[in-house]
Amino acid sequence: MAPRLQLEKAAWRWTETVPPEAVAQEHIEAAYRVGLEPCQRGACRRNCRGNPNCLVGIGEHVWLGEIDENSFHNIDDPNCERRKKNAFVGLTNLGATCYVNTFLQMWFLNLELRQALYLCPSTCGEYAAGEGIPKDKDYEPQTICEHLQYLFALLQNSKRRYIDPSGFVKALGLDTGQQQDAQEFSKLFMSLLEDTLSKQKNPDVRNIVQKQFCGEYAYVTVCNQCGRESKLVSKFYELELNIQGHKQLTDCITEFLKEEKLEGDNRYFCETCQSKQNATRKIRLLSLPCTLNLQLMRFVFDRQTGHKKKLNTYIGFSELLDMEPFMEQKNGVYVYELSAVLIHRGVSAYSGHYIAHVKDPQTGEWYKFNDEDIEKMEGKKLQLGIEEDLAEPSKSQTRKPKCGKGTHCSRNAYMLVYRLQTQEKSLTVEVPAFLQELVERDNCKFEEWCNEMAEMRKQSVARGKIKHEEVKELYKRLPAEAVKALCKDCVVERCRILRLKNQLNEDYKTVTNLLKITVKGNDGFWVGKASLRSWRQLALEQLNEQDEDAEHSNGKMNGNAQNKDESNEEKREEEEELNFNEDIVCPHGDLCISENDRRVVSKEAWEKLKQYFPKAPEFPNNKECCSQCKILEREGEENEALHKMMASEQKTSLQNLFHDKCRPCLGSWPQETDELYIVSQFFVEEWRKFVRRPTRCTPVSSVENSALLCPHGGLMFTYASMTKEDSKLIALIWPSEWERIQKLFVVDHVIKITRTQAAGADPESALYTSEPELCPECREGLLCQQQRDLREYTQATIYIHKVVDNKKVMKDAAPELNVSSSEAEEEREENKPEGEQDPDFNQTNGGAKRQKISHQSYIAYQKQGIRRSTRHRKVRGEKALLVSANQTLKELKIQIMHAFSVAPFDQNLSIDGKILSDDTATLGSLGVIPESVILLKADEPIADYAAMDDVMQVCMPEEGFKGTGLLGH
Repeated sequence: MAPRLQLEKAAWRWTETVPPEAVAQEHIEAAYRVGLEPCQRGACRRNCRGNPNCLVGIGEHVWLGEIDENSFHNIDDPNCERRKKNAFVGLTNLGATCYVNTFLQMWFLNLELRQALYLCPSTCGEYAAGEGIPKDKDYEPQTICEHLQYLFALLQNSKRRYIDPSGFVKALGLDTGQQQDAQEFSKLFMSLLEDTLSKQKNPDVRNIVQKQFCGEYAYVTVCNQCGRESKLVSKFYELELNIQGHKQLTDCITEFLKEEKLEGDNRYFCETCQSKQNATRKIRLLSLPCTLNLQLMRFVFDRQTGHKKKLNTYIGFSELLDMEPFMEQKNGVYVYELSAVLIHRGVSAYSGHYIAHVKDPQTGEWYKFNDEDIEKMEGKKLQLGIEEDLAEPSKSQTRKPKCGKGTHCSRNAYMLVYRLQTQEKSLTVEVPAFLQELVERDNCKFEEWCNEMAEMRKQSVARGKIKHEEVKELYKRLPAEAVKALCKDCVVERCRILRLKNQLNEDYKTVTNLLKITVKGNDGFWVGKASLRSWRQLALEQLNEQDEDAEHSNGKMNGNAQNKDESNEEKREEEEELNFNEDIVCPHGDLCISENDRRVVSKEAWEKLKQYFPKAPEFPNNKECCSQCKILEREGEENEALHKMMASEQKTSLQNLFHDKCRPCLGSWPQETDELYIVSQFFVEEWRKFVRRPTRCTPVSSVENSALLCPHGGLMFTYASMTKEDSKLIALIWPSEWERIQKLFVVDHVIKITRTQAAGADPESALYTSEPELCPECREGLLCQQQRDLREYTQATIYIHKVVDNKKVMKDAAPELNVSSSEAEEEREENKPEGEQDPDFNQTNGGAKRQKISHQSYIAYQKQGIRRSTRHRKVRGEKALLVSANQTLKELKIQIMHAFSVAPFDQNLSIDGKILSDDTATLGSLGVIPESVILLKADEPIADYAAMDDVMQVCMPEEGFKGTGLLGH
């Protein structure tokens, strides 16, 4: 038989010159022999109904050829799950636990820590009694140490390519679907492990965390007057280094240890001088651990958004780090070598992926640990801390700085781990007997599974080969030479597709040249400009889709009709797609009226295009546009003119209301009238929008004052509240304006405020009444609900304002409610440069509160709603914190410590002149409500440093760690 390509060419060339009805038997035979199946968009879909001889369902070109054994089964090779020689074992990602996996791999490769954990005695009763662990009983670790032991033993001697850490994760109570702060997890777990091991009798086990990770530094304060030096020694397990504004790791360490001046209101109380004096404070490193953890603070709080953000700046670091210049005592050995780099891939602080680059302490080779996958890093791949970002636009990527030999730089590394260079590297760690027994038991289960999978594959292949021979024998009996065994329409359609695919490029050039010719007379056809720009791509996609559909149809038996629901779904999807020339079809199915979207092409060009799109809508040059669309267009133009006229008339009648000029105010009642009318501010703003943009905005036809009334028809505001907090919800109207409003709009309820005053009496003695009158019950219910909402909030924003130099520059706070008189004003405000959008929020004595943005319970009374601005005023010197009403003051102080670097006992907090001192009280009970501004004044501690150690080691976990085993200690 001739090659397939030659037969295909012969088929489509022949069908190009000979009409389909004259197709000769030999050409159809050739097409049939090479398996030219029909496609869905041909004369048949899937296969011809009622024609059992349609070749689409036979698929003989597959069955008669050589078939790969893997096509007879869908079972993966079990050996792919087997651990390779001299390779490390990976860890399964349980959903969002990649941050846990990176630390487990790093801790596993700390040989001293692994050896100490192996020395922990087991609480398993059978093993402790010397009886061994029963084979019919699964091992269930009882403590965190036992979980870690078992995991490390599997990582060391398992035959699996990766293991499942779900037992360890479940024991900690972690949510596998929520990604947490990796740095916070490291701190909390080390604290939990240290507390758990402190109960061990063996000192090598009990003190392993301190020996490996714990160092000491001192907070040293020196009085400038007398030179008295006070020193507070504290332990640390990692150094948290600020990376903002730095390019090198050593610069970050230098800033961490830099001297701080205590002056002005932040002066230090000296016990020798018995008064506050100027002083200096700094941190001195006293001792360093064997394993030095350096946390790079990539995740910082963004006050503008109220959330954390990631700093994607490059930080350079070397493989050797000499810490001697930073130490107080210079006579020790302080040269460290890099042992691990923990990396966060992604641009967001709340998503992404964690991986680790860790050095094997026994071979000195680097490996990339990425959940189940572990890759050796060597040659060009040995670029520590470099990983591709996830979903980051290439334009935003900063060029990587050049690094010399032995140095690296990373924009994603968030933790660097260094090991003291004098540490022993040839330490050999053996798995204890009882753990090795458990590992061997798991290896036996794995081998059984591999054998079972291999046997299933073998059986599936054997059955497939038998079926293959049966089908080949069946095909030999089929009368392939008979023309009746073929579907002529399917073969012709297949040949048409082949011909068009080969002609496409040539036809594209032809059509491009034809489009350059100006069409005269009425011989042309209308074609959409968008369709012309993409017709070649549309044609190619359509032809490829037809080929794919035909390929997928292969092997289906005759009579196998598609599921009805699937067919309908496919049909709907096809109808939703915009096909060629449908971009000039109006909603009524006729030619659209916009001539800017279409152009005339010659008859020759249209005929070429119709070969590829035979079902495309056809519009001759002399075709009239849609009559219905013309009517609608005229009506639209008339409506626009009417709206412009209406807006002009309303603007002229209510000019002062439009420009917000000469408006009455309840706080200073105008003398020229005793009556004022009220409408909602929402109505005024919507009306102003329409007057400014009558062709784009919907006309305002009615004044719906029902939004200001309760369900009983009573007013929801008192006269006093309308002069203060509710003044931004209403607009006051002069009587003359009210007469014009009643003529221009439909008013559902009239709301009027009347002043009654005796002749010659003091203006302050005037009485104010409203029509309708206030509804006391609904007003009281609204106030109660508002107060309840303010005490039962979760994840609300408050602002902490730090007082500097005891200056309380206080002005009345600008009201938070937005009463912008126009969209143009809103746009101008939004387009201001950052820092200029809003004035500073100045302090008042003891603090201040922003006005509440919305009254939740009042929404129930609104039909249309009263718009309130949710835009926050940006304030210099403040930081926003997310808090809940049931959170204690102590927890808030810890958040403030992280935000301002002020220890809790140095914090003096106040709100509305009230000192906040009860650490056990909740924020709700202390009167802290959403949008509150709390004043922070930082004082020097007097002389009592007794409680400092406990305070400095307090760490506020992420919200997701509450309720987990990490806080159980």
